[in-house]
Amino acid sequence: METSKIQDFYKGARVFLTGGTGFMGKALIEKLLRDTEVETIYILVREKKGKTSHMRIDELFDDVVFERLKSQEPNCKNKVQPIAGDCSIAGLGLSIIDRQRLITDVDIVLHVAATVNFNQHIKLAYNINVRATRDVLDLAREMTNLKSIVHVSTAYSNCIRDHIEEKIYDVPLDSSDLEVMLDKMTKHESELYTETLLGEWPNTYTFTKALAESMVKNRGNGLPIGIFRPSIIISTYKEPVPGWIDNLYGPTGITAGTVSGIIRTALCDGEKIADLIPIDTCVAAILASTWDIKERHSKKNDDKIPVYNYVSSVENPLYWNEFLNINYQECLKWIPEKAIWYPTITITNNKYFYYLMTFLYHTFPALLFDLASLAVGGKPRLLSLYKKVHKFTTILLFFSTKEWSFSNKNVQGLWLTLNKSDRDLFPFSMGQVQWLTYLRNYTPGIRRYLLKESYSSLQQSQKRCKRLEIMHNVLKITLTGLLVNFGYFFVKSVVGLLLRPFS
Repeated sequence: METSKIQDFYKGARVFLTGGTGFMGKALIEKLLRDTEVETIYILVREKKGKTSHMRIDELFDDVVFERLKSQEPNCKNKVQPIAGDCSIAGLGLSIIDRQRLITDVDIVLHVAATVNFNQHIKLAYNINVRATRDVLDLAREMTNLKSIVHVSTAYSNCIRDHIEEKIYDVPLDSSDLEVMLDKMTKHESELYTETLLGEWPNTYTFTKALAESMVKNRGNGLPIGIFRPSIIISTYKEPVPGWIDNLYGPTGITAGTVSGIIRTALCDGEKIADLIPIDTCVAAILASTWDIKERHSKKNDDKIPVYNYVSSVENPLYWNEFLNINYQECLKWIPEKAIWYPTITITNNKYFYYLMTFLYHTFPALLFDLASLAVGGKPRLLSLYKKVHKFTTILLFFSTKEWSFSNKNVQGLWLTLNKSDRDLFPFSMGQVQWLTYLRNYTPGIRRYLLKESYSSLQQSQKRCKRLEIMHNVLKITLTGLLVNFGYFFVKSVVGLLLRPFS
């Protein structure tokens, strides 16, 4: 077999990673330590809840995603060095000593850090997603051995367009001007002005990620830099274990809510493409893109900053109907022991019908349960839970009822340049993902890694599922009977009123 060019690129490398404690960051660290011979990974870590950066790294390696790695390389953690800092603070919150250390040592930069809260306050979203990008670029420009830098954006940074190519689009507002404006405003004033600032963008996340790309275009000239745009990232396909996930973002939250019997209706257009990508193939593509950026820069025959649209819709489209139908079948097999009701889901792309369904399936039953809980001296919880659920599903509305077309020639071209060794080690081609196989691991992964229920409790859960199904059917029949009777008496009353003048 040919030697892996990507492994050669990372051999002895010293990598600076932002966002290392997040979902993508964990997967990147695991993949780098398992399949490359990096010398050091410097991770920017902020102190949180009284925990130092070193304590948070120890906590990070307790995640199940590192179990395979630790069994193969027990001392793998020695290659990870925390750097105390914070992307929400100017200059990344770095000390002078740590800054100089990074400038001297680092040759690869992976800028992953971002606030992915769609409705984050505009000031904080700007500081983390835009200003921190500028600070990373300024730091990288001083690095004496820099080979490559990747800015991880999102495929939806330009979601105001129907077709998105692998290029950096202009934005209507200069980021420096916006920063000056935001600095002069109070928090309340900036909240009031947010909708005007966003323009056509649906939320502060996509808006600030578009601004960050513009920042890369304006300040990245001469640097070996590229932009990587993933679409909707969900659990692992194969590596290091199938189905691993650590967050409830996007469709994972809907699936977890469905399998738990909490979410019973959702607003979604089943005929639209669900542009989903597994985290492990995404990470493989990021690491391959980092190598490709270095190759492109060394040739110096193109000054354009390369953009990589990492999406599934071009080569391997999956529709929301397919995703939801397969998931629902899996939900019935993997119902958790703590499920509150039998899994059932009604999908609609009609807003008014959705609001009716949320009242009938969510709000009204929650009200009855909370009243019953109060009657026996308990605490009402379901109404407040559904308030959060409805806020979450409203945020997803923009992405679950629309569809975009993408160009991904750079991603496909990169795959074609790899030799067999690199394709085996960094399998990022979305054309090779088997969706049915993938989705059969997706729901059990949610049950195990998010809901923290082991496979040993599955038999007990199946018995509970049968009981919940009986209760669900009894309730359905009862409610249907009540509605039919109500309809009958209502029609009878109306007809009686209409016929009264003639009697």
